[in-house]
Amino acid sequence: MTQRTPAAPPSAPVDLRSDTVTHPTAAMYERMRTAPIGDDGLDGDPTVRALEAHVAARLGKEAGLFVPSCTMANLLAVLAQTQRSEQVVLESSAHMYTSERGAATFTGLFYQGVSGADGAMDLNRLEDALQSGGHKLKTSLVAMETSHNNAGGAVLPLDHMQAVHGMARAAGVAVHLDGARLFNAAVALGVPAGDISRHADTVSLCLSKGLSAPVGAVLAGSQAVMAKARTLRRMLGGTQRQSGIMAAAGLEGVQAMGDRLAEDHVRARNLSDGINRLGSALSATVPQTNIVQVETADTGMSNAQWVAALQAEGLLTRPWGRTRLRCVTHRHIDDADIDAAVRAFSAVLSGR
Repeated sequence: MTQRTPAAPPSAPVDLRSDTVTHPTAAMYERMRTAPIGDDGLDGDPTVRALEAHVAARLGKEAGLFVPSCTMANLLAVLAQTQRSEQVVLESSAHMYTSERGAATFTGLFYQGVSGADGAMDLNRLEDALQSGGHKLKTSLVAMETSHNNAGGAVLPLDHMQAVHGMARAAGVAVHLDGARLFNAAVALGVPAGDISRHADTVSLCLSKGLSAPVGAVLAGSQAVMAKARTLRRMLGGTQRQSGIMAAAGLEGVQAMGDRLAEDHVRARNLSDGINRLGSALSATVPQTNIVQVETADTGMSNAQWVAALQAEGLLTRPWGRTRLRCVTHRHIDDADIDAAVRAFSAVLSGR
């Protein structure tokens, strides 16, 4: 009887859906195993305190607050710096506007989107939004985002951020920075993260994207605002008890994983270049950081068809609107994966 050679197991797909799919590093697992812990809701957790202090210092703020997600960090920043029936102003494609403003259903706030380019608000329209009185709601918070998710990972210029902060300060309005991918922006600009966060009163930082921690975010700001945010965190169910186990991974992330984000940026650019060489039917954005958006409108295929066809070729992507796909590089993606991704796009394009 002839024996058959077992088929090789299928290789794992190249996963470009998000940098949130990253797994903890070996160093993170070790720090989690050995982290000193306490009860963060009672007398405090020493590793959480270390993370909060470290991030606050890196971002030039007085204090930090560890929370389960960047969405909660952004919400706490809003709640701690506003009152009901006031207005939050932000760029109209910002993540806090397109994906998080459902919070307005219980905050009693109005979110006003301001049009802009590449994630940067039009300053003339911002000036109008800062005017209060008459029939207008009082603006109590302006929010920026960098890097900017929906703008394809675009990074806000520092002079723009300085202008926004100056205009808001002159109007007596606080500024929050959604810095979910703040370290990506810092690497792209070649500056310390604190040079960016100085243009905001509060800053959120996600730990579970390119920094590779399994969960969590840190909100940083003044002592007074963080004290208020800590009380609000309890009200929202965000107290995590022995959360030093998770904070230890986050601390490793902010201390050791920031510089390597440059590798993700290079690979994102290589992916963009490779897709743009395939022909005019597909068009990829030229990334500043680790996000590439691919326009599929001229291919005659729907996004759902593209996602399914690419998956059959071993590539995972996410639909982004009706005619775009989003691809995000991260530390589990190497040069061979980028080559494989370009081949997958080419195969689907030629076979459509």
